[in-house]
Amino acid sequence: MGNVVEGKSVEELSSTECHQWYKKFMTECPSGQLTLYEFRQFFGLKNLSPWASKYVEQMFETFDFNKDGYIDFMEYVAALSLVLKGKVEQKLRWYFKLYDVDGNGCIDREELLTIIQAIRTINPWSDTTMTAEEFTDTVFTKIDVNGDGELSLEEFMEGVQKDQELLDTLTRSLDLTGIVRRLQSGEPDDDVPGKDATEASG
Repeated sequence: MGNVVEGKSVEELSSTECHQWYKKFMTECPSGQLTLYEFRQFFGLKNLSPWASKYVEQMFETFDFNKDGYIDFMEYVAALSLVLKGKVEQKLRWYFKLYDVDGNGCIDREELLTIIQAIRTINPWSDTTMTAEEFTDTVFTKIDVNGDGELSLEEFMEGVQKDQELLDTLTRSLDLTGIVRRLQSGEPDDDVPGKDATEASG
């Protein structure tokens, strides 16, 4: 199927949205190509913990569709469209790529835990009813059907779509609309609420 996401999502955008995003993109990134360093600046992400840094790098790589080390405007639009308007299945495929830190086609417990911890550092208003460890355990208990301690793409896609609670939690934890709104309005990202509360664990 290839990059259906890219072609489809760009068409779904209104010209106003595209224009706003283009203006923001070219202001922040006059060269038209976003490096990892600029990507961090773009999101206002400074002084991140190692966990959060790992997540940002991983997010950058999944948005860099052609793997040239840069995010160009079309990739940027495709990424934002996916986050804001993508269908469940498209989002789940992207989440899987995000979680699969070593790119071996499976997610193990450690990878999932690392990314969940990172997400919570960056996105403190994501789900906090469970600790990152409890959430990771829940995911594996519910969807690691063959019990091998790894989740394949099929297990992940099927398991999450069958379990509404898991799907809701996952979607909430990766809800970047708050960050995207800041991008669109051009406000700095320094006033992230509850930053110190994210370290609390049950």
